[in-house]
Amino acid sequence: MTRSQLLAFITASTLACAQAFAAPPEPPALTAQQRAEVMKTLSAKLSANYVFPDVAAQINAALPAKVQAYGAAVPAPEFASLISKDLRALGHDKHFRVFFDPEFHEEAPDAVPSAADMERQRAEMGQLGFGLEKVQRLPGNVAYVELRGFGPPDLVGPGYAAAMTLVNGSDALILDLRRNGGGAPGAVALWMSHFFALGDERHLNDIYTSSTGKTQQFWTTAAVSPRYSKPVYVLISARTFSGGEECAYDFQTQKRAVLVGQTTGGGANAGDRFALGHGLVINIPTARAINPITQTNWEGVGVKPDIDVPAAQAQQTAYVAILKTLAAQAKDPRDAGRLKELLAMAEKGESPTPIYEMRQ
Repeated sequence: MTRSQLLAFITASTLACAQAFAAPPEPPALTAQQRAEVMKTLSAKLSANYVFPDVAAQINAALPAKVQAYGAAVPAPEFASLISKDLRALGHDKHFRVFFDPEFHEEAPDAVPSAADMERQRAEMGQLGFGLEKVQRLPGNVAYVELRGFGPPDLVGPGYAAAMTLVNGSDALILDLRRNGGGAPGAVALWMSHFFALGDERHLNDIYTSSTGKTQQFWTTAAVSPRYSKPVYVLISARTFSGGEECAYDFQTQKRAVLVGQTTGGGANAGDRFALGHGLVINIPTARAINPITQTNWEGVGVKPDIDVPAAQAQQTAYVAILKTLAAQAKDPRDAGRLKELLAMAEKGESPTPIYEMRQ
């Protein structure tokens, strides 16, 4: 994995927070000369790096006419938004993105972060909770974890282990990926390692990079603990994307979970970021995922749920299914009765009311 791929999750989250507090002044419109320079660089970067060279040639042939229609006075951020839309339409690839970031500096794909960079990343990941939005125990001893993204695998491991330690005593787990926009494949493999018994090593995913002709394999790792062996339900939506989709796809192809919700966004091509000049940056898909079981991926089609329901109803649907199973399996009549009460409430979208008075 390249450094820019590992930073994708952190960068997106940090930019979103920064934009919420401060709006920078609108940059001036790109001149005709500047646009020509950007387009020349973009064409060269596409030809050299896009995972599908034949598609890159088609894009380069069709894009200039699209850009010509933007008009003359277009500020850089607006230009970036317009060209992003056209790149996705021409390439049928949702990982294409052009954005305005005057502070961006392109680095070699194998660049090693400095100690200061790593410390900054570590602090940012801590502020983002390692991508873990919520860890909760639902009535009936059902665990719920919402995972928003996959940060650098060297940094997120302790967070993953802590979350899995908290839920390890539950009888079933709901993993919410409905707002997961992706991140590092290595972190996906690290997270998935918690869901298979020690010694049960699984080949999860391959990533092929066209510029090098090399394929990187991703497996579960023996170093991860604790392990979770109970049933898992994974929630997905149209917003689930990239690494979030890979996680859901891995659970599905390994037959380790039931997927509930809506078909995901459909982005399976990993990318790197390149400077285009004049403050513009492009994310170019440089590699593609290859699942070792299906020998394909979810690009353009998304990951399809096992139980198809609106994303807003996915958690309730999964919770009801879990409670039905637990109630049927309960050996103690009192446990079965309590689970049936919870099931009746869950089917109506209700939950037990907390009691704050002193016990009599």
